[in-house]
Amino acid sequence: MSLRDFLERFRPTGAPGAAATGVPADRAAERAAELEPALARLTAVQQEAARIRTEARRSAEEIRRDASREAEGIVAAARDRAPQVRRQTAAPILHSAVQEAEAVRASGVRVAEEVLRRARERMPELVDRAVADAVRLVLATSAAP
Repeated sequence: MSLRDFLERFRPTGAPGAAATGVPADRAAERAAELEPALARLTAVQQEAARIRTEARRSAEEIRRDASREAEGIVAAARDRAPQVRRQTAAPILHSAVQEAEAVRASGVRVAEEVLRRARERMPELVDRAVADAVRLVLATSAAP
C-alpha cells in the first residue's frame, strides 16, 4: 500500500456542508482488506509453530525413550559386572587376611614348638620327681601300722 493510498483514507468524501449524493466509503471493508494478508500470513506462521511444537514433542519423547532404554542397558550391564567388581575389590582384602592368618598360624606353630621343647627338657626331671613321690608314698604306707 502506498503512502497516497494511506492518506486517501483520511480524505473526506465530500465537501463540508449539505450532504452530497454518493456512496460513503466503507472504512471497515477497507481495514479488513488491508489487514487480511497480514493476518493470513500470521495464521500460516501459527500453524507452522504448532507443527514445530508437535514435532518437538515427538522428538523429545523419542529421545526420552532412547535414554530410558540406554539407562536400562547400563543398569543391566552394571548388575552383570557387580560380582566381578566385588571379587576384584575383595581380592586385596582377602589376600591381606590370608597373609595375616598365615602369620598367626606360624606364630602358633612357633609357640607350640617352644612348649614341646620345654616339655621335653623338663620331662625327665618331672618323671624323676613323680617316681620319687610314688616311692615315698609306697614306703610311707607300708611303714604305717
